[in-house]
Amino acid sequence: METNWAAEQLQTIRTLMERSALYRRALAPIMIFVGILGGAGGAFGWMLKVNSAHGFIWFWLGIAAIALVGSFLVARRQALKESEAFWSPPTKRIAAALLPPFSIGAFISIVCLWGFENGVLGNAITLLIAAWAWLYGCAIHSAGFFLPGRSRLFAWPFVLAGGVLFCGQRLAELSLDISPHLVMASVFGGLHLAFGIYLYFTEKGKNVA
Repeated sequence: METNWAAEQLQTIRTLMERSALYRRALAPIMIFVGILGGAGGAFGWMLKVNSAHGFIWFWLGIAAIALVGSFLVARRQALKESEAFWSPPTKRIAAALLPPFSIGAFISIVCLWGFENGVLGNAITLLIAAWAWLYGCAIHSAGFFLPGRSRLFAWPFVLAGGVLFCGQRLAELSLDISPHLVMASVFGGLHLAFGIYLYFTEKGKNVA
């Protein structure tokens, strides 16, 4: 049994190495899609004045669901285009790495929906955004072990953003009236878009070379 397990692990590693370029090509459009979606979601949430705690959480849970479905469709399309199996052992490992932080984030969101009063957004929502950023950074870092290149480095801007938001919660005392939707657009929209553009041009440069 141990021999079979070792052989399976070696095959998974070999498959990851062989599909490194494929995953990198798929990652760029996914990041750009999620970045545009996050930026647009933040703008719409701000313009529509979704200012209740419950409304904010439900709104961004909806955006997250759209991002997950869209990312799945983009990755599946890329796999079909390359005549590759989508739900491969490496893909299963990536999903397994993402599942614990995503589950914790969903659990925290549900607890906040139950515990927050449905009033105007307060400083506590900043702590929720910080928690989301930290957990997302942990998810990306865990999945980065099965992704090509320096993908794990993408996790650290989210960790840093979560720390800034956590420590800077008291900035509200300085009367800085910044919409949480715009914060979400900057953190989740801006970082994804920047990383997607970076991947796009670096991959394009490799193809030209």
